[in-house]
Amino acid sequence: MTDERDLSELMAEMERVGVDPNSFPAGITVSREDALRVLATLADDAGPSAFLAAIRSEQQRTKVN
Repeated sequence: MTDERDLSELMAEMERVGVDPNSFPAGITVSREDALRVLATLADDAGPSAFLAAIRSEQQRTKVN
C-alpha cells in the first residue's frame, strides 16, 4: 500500500505543476524523493520545462557534491 500512496503523491504533485507523467522524456532518471523535492519548489502550473530545468539543476548540484 505504501508504494501506491507514494505513486499517488508523486502523480498529484506532477499534475499540480503541469507535468504529464506519460510524456516524461526518455533518459531522465530521478528518484521519487528528488522528484518530490524539486516539484515542491515549483509553482502551480509551472510546466514541464520548469520541472526538467529544475531536475537537471538538481542533478548537476548533486554531481558536484
